[in-house]
Amino acid sequence: MKIVLYSINYAPEMIGIGKYNTEMAEWLVAQGHQVQVITAPPYYPEWQIKSGYAGWHYAQSWINQVRVWRVPVWVPKKPSGMKRILHLFSFALSSLPVLIAHLFWRPQVIMVIEPPLFCAPMTCFGAWLIGAKSWLHIQDFEVEAAFALGLLPQQPLRQIILNLEAWLMRRFDRVSTISVNMLKKLKAKQCVDQRLVLFPNWVDTQAIYPKKGENNYRQQLGLSKQQVVALYSGNMGEKQGLEIVIQVAKKCQNQANICFIMCGQGAAYQGLITMATGLSNVYWLPLQAIEALNELLNLADIHLLPQRADAADLVMPSKLTGMLASGKAILGCAVADTQVGKVLQQVGYRVDPEDETAFYQALITLANNAKLRQTLGEQARAYAETNLAKPSILGELALKLYEVLD
Repeated sequence: MKIVLYSINYAPEMIGIGKYNTEMAEWLVAQGHQVQVITAPPYYPEWQIKSGYAGWHYAQSWINQVRVWRVPVWVPKKPSGMKRILHLFSFALSSLPVLIAHLFWRPQVIMVIEPPLFCAPMTCFGAWLIGAKSWLHIQDFEVEAAFALGLLPQQPLRQIILNLEAWLMRRFDRVSTISVNMLKKLKAKQCVDQRLVLFPNWVDTQAIYPKKGENNYRQQLGLSKQQVVALYSGNMGEKQGLEIVIQVAKKCQNQANICFIMCGQGAAYQGLITMATGLSNVYWLPLQAIEALNELLNLADIHLLPQRADAADLVMPSKLTGMLASGKAILGCAVADTQVGKVLQQVGYRVDPEDETAFYQALITLANNAKLRQTLGEQARAYAETNLAKPSILGELALKLYEVLD
């Protein structure tokens, strides 16, 4: 099968959508399919083009037998609502000639990843033009999230834009997303049931697993075995609501057995650093190499998963899969009936978003109860093995790709 994967994020980005795109493309190639990727130079989550790549040139390369086409993109140093829109639009515009050129390759499926939705119209039209199948995969409902987080003004364009979004989605041969609740949202947009696909994010349970014994990060940071580590690792953006972690760290200054590790980068990074000025119980780490991910996740006694209430079920945190597979306790912010909330109520510890008091109390409870942490960790690992294993999820994707061709 000949497949074009069309997305702004790809390797060597190590977290978020780029990670899943890369693993999907390489797995499909390993199964004998031909995959070509149209993407931007790597910039996420630092919002800065990585060294060795150019932001204003077209380029191509091979990465693990996947042909990757890079197109120019504008990356704002301080992404705001309008700047994000211009950033995504610049990718859609510059990638259009490459998409058109790929039509002559005669792919059988063109899969576009949202965000950005800007790429959806030409994907649909191009696929129709050559008789290929169009597939939209939604990692984030970016339009609704932008309104909910205040990145876009609520009126007067909100309903017009949302109606246009729904109309576009209904034009695709297949529309997939990563959680049951997000699938329900697609049904509310009147997408045809037969075209909808549940395609959740996965985790390599052989690469991420509970590890016993000494931890290299704990040794490097000079932490004792008695100290309880509350770890956040991933993108530090607006939708994460990470301010609650710093506020709780302030409350825990007299709790000598608790420390906080903040690992990652993102648009909110500098603001969080400023908030944490003077806190001796907060440690900061840059993004770590993918080879060190299992060691990093095993540093945690408690994984932290904050989230803003207004982003509920508009995004599904990609970092959750690794947390679950690591077999450690998870403390997360989520409304009970959201997808994240349902998972946490099964295998973690859930509090309402932005409830600082409940978050603090839950953290203290977990920090002082090693048996509870162990039980939750074992439940999390079992959930990952049963529901999120990479071979079964990507194997199901392959079946759905053949199905759409038939």
